[in-house]
Amino acid sequence: MSTQRVFVARLSGCSVFDPAGDRLGRVRDVVVIYRKDDPPRVIGLVVEIPGRRHVFVSIGRVTSIATGQVITTGLINVRRFQQRGGEVRVMAELLGRKVYLNDGSGTAVIEDVAIERNRLGEWDIGQLFLRRPRTSASPFAKGPTTFASWQDVREQQNPGEAQSAEQLVATYSDLKPADLANTLLDLPEERLIEVAEELPDDRLADALEEMPEEEQVHILEALGDERAADILDAMEPDDAADLLGQLPESRSEELLELMEPEEAEDVRALLKYGPDTAGGLMTSEPIVLSADATVAEALALIRRHELHPALAAAVFVTLPPYETPTGRLLGTVHFQRMLRYPPHERLGAIIDDTLDPLPASASAAEVARLLASYNLVSVPVVDQAHRLVGAVSIDDVLDYLLPDDWRSHGESPPAVPVSTASIPRRS
Repeated sequence: MSTQRVFVARLSGCSVFDPAGDRLGRVRDVVVIYRKDDPPRVIGLVVEIPGRRHVFVSIGRVTSIATGQVITTGLINVRRFQQRGGEVRVMAELLGRKVYLNDGSGTAVIEDVAIERNRLGEWDIGQLFLRRPRTSASPFAKGPTTFASWQDVREQQNPGEAQSAEQLVATYSDLKPADLANTLLDLPEERLIEVAEELPDDRLADALEEMPEEEQVHILEALGDERAADILDAMEPDDAADLLGQLPESRSEELLELMEPEEAEDVRALLKYGPDTAGGLMTSEPIVLSADATVAEALALIRRHELHPALAAAVFVTLPPYETPTGRLLGTVHFQRMLRYPPHERLGAIIDDTLDPLPASASAAEVARLLASYNLVSVPVVDQAHRLVGAVSIDDVLDYLLPDDWRSHGESPPAVPVSTASIPRRS
């Protein structure tokens, strides 16, 4: 086993391998237990395996830890990790905690924690990387940093009690929205809300869109009216409409009144449709251009990094106006077709007018059949006057067709190497 000191913030996200070199998952946290007179003892890792399931891997199953990878015996229990009393998660609960320095020099915040292997082969918390309060009045200045051992500090809170969420939010900055949602839902209740309050509006909105609706409602209601409205503004209109549709009508109206008028208008339009119709599944913000627009203009629009890949697969050509509900829909131009023509080519000359749009009243089953029959990733939706009102993408249909609890790590264990023997949850 490696004797290298490893900092947990750097360990988080590292790949976990079996002895044969097959990747099992990624490290998401380190679990420790407090001891009376000694540094906390590492008892295992929280590992995310395929299916976004978080499982516990006993430290006894780990043969090597380094900043780039973790090697295990290959024996993993795929039961979902559940934190037990007395256990503390370093990333979720220790980072960001305030401590007193025993030398009387004041307080500091834990920014990282090093774990080290002792002479008995056990892993303990070693050094702490601390940041002291800033000494400059500048809002951009940071306090000085220092290292200390566990014995050099004492906690300002009871063991295991969470403190600031700022450092934890910083460690989540590179997570994709689905991974961020999964990570948030694995946090203790109070810590979840604390971190949600600290996340920027757009990041929290992205994460909420990847959560089950009951979890969305729970978090939104815990944030307060003004912040809840800001989050709804940042969400995709169809996702915001789905979320508001879970609330009592009076509560939904209160939040709509607090939203930006333009965003609220889009959401209100979507709420008029049944949830199992094309109108209820669609987004009201597809890419819309005129027939005189060029291929170069269309390609520039679909390059925007914030645009969902499914919506970037095609642009819709209409008569004016060019915001939904638009003028009459003329047709669709697919991304792949645009690549076959010179940049100056007019979109009106390369329209695919063979695909009939769907009425907003079409059922979800009709939408799914059309997407599957023609291998499409999105389809236009029109009203009775043949005006474009939105587009349904393949991910919207999958969200509807999959079981309600598909986000909660799935029903069946993922395909990873698993011992046939019963492996204890804790060593």
